Amino acid sequence: MNDEAVVARQLGRPPRAFRRVAVRCPYGRPAVTEQWPHDGAGAPFPTTYYLTCPQLVAAISRLEARGGVERWTRAVEEDPALRESLDRANEEQRALRPELPGGIGGSTRSGSLKCLHAHAAFALARPGYELGERILAELDHLWPDSGCCTAIAI
Repeated sequence: MNDEAVVARQLGRPPRAFRRVAVRCPYGRPAVTEQWPHDGAGAPFPTTYYLTCPQLVAAISRLEARGGVERWTRAVEEDPALRESLDRANEEQRALRPELPGGIGGSTRSGSLKCLHAHAAFALARPGYELGERILAELDHLWPDSGCCTAIAI
């Protein structure tokens, strides 16, 4: 099965603007994909790195449901190192995709965060992104201990 088909299984739908797999889980399956700046219809696709691993997507969703977006937004406002990390990552994102304005798809111009999934994906794909790495560190496990969660579904 090719990577795009595996990602479609992970997402439960065909991926939009799929370019390639950027990060694989320890079991060899796609975990983060890199997207083209525009989808097949020409519409802008603002998220460069997209989290596809079902385990990680669910874990980040639980974190968001527990107020993670608001808590991490406050942390960025209060911690200059995290703010600098976010600013550098947004600059890096703009350099990667100069044809699209903005930064990481999970942040707004005001500095508030919208989606922790995008920050986690960026941290996995571009090591050294402190804010994303701290978000990931809050998870109990990045990967299932019992084997690939995608392999079970396929």
